[in-house]
Amino acid sequence: MLTYRDEKQINRVVEILHRCSNILFITGAGVSADSGLPTYRGIGGLYNEGQTEEGIDIEEALSGEMMLKNPQLCWKYIGQIEKACRGAKFNRAHEVISEMERHFHRLWTLTQNVDGFHRDAGSRNLIEMHGNVHQLMCTSCSWRQYVADYSDIALPPYCPDCGALVRPEVVLFGEILPMDKYYLLCEELAQGFDIIFSVGTTSVFPYIAEPVWQAQQKHIPTVEINPGHTEVSDIVNIKITTAAALALNEIWNRYRQK
Repeated sequence: MLTYRDEKQINRVVEILHRCSNILFITGAGVSADSGLPTYRGIGGLYNEGQTEEGIDIEEALSGEMMLKNPQLCWKYIGQIEKACRGAKFNRAHEVISEMERHFHRLWTLTQNVDGFHRDAGSRNLIEMHGNVHQLMCTSCSWRQYVADYSDIALPPYCPDCGALVRPEVVLFGEILPMDKYYLLCEELAQGFDIIFSVGTTSVFPYIAEPVWQAQQKHIPTVEINPGHTEVSDIVNIKITTAAALALNEIWNRYRQK
């Protein structure tokens, strides 16, 4: 159910979109919430308490250092994330972004999500900055394999070719971002966008918040879709507080009707 304020804000977005050709979506766990996946922080967050059963911060448990020091513990929490995704699929929010990509001259999606839903829904101009939890790789040799779910593998897994530890091809806490993806983001930002959407992310990472800050400095419209208050809520031009799937579906339907 949309509030009166969200109705007005959605109509503002639709008016702006009719003047746009180049669009950037920045998405976080909230865009997959309507698929039944929990967010990690914020409303309904999986790790809101901050600490694990072992009494350490979740960021420490899911760190690159922990993968080296104690892979069993690190894989325990990676497994929890994968299990939360298991059996779920993309939702209307992912579909709308994919449909918009095919309609507008240039549309890119920068996502922190590792569930692969944007790609499954058909998005191709996609920067999966944190990787994909289903893509496994050996830490020693070139072995790689896509695994739909972890239900049939022992955690932690080991390489069938060389016996070394296997890990998901994701960015763990404390690890460097993949430079090829970061450079691609920089290249696309340098080309410029007519509007930037921040959807379902708390924007705590600088490279997630920075495009919004840059847009504001250049007087480029910015839109946040998030029921909670985030690092960019106070600077965006338009704030929509409903769920991502409902908001994006309404925006897209109203855009196509005009």
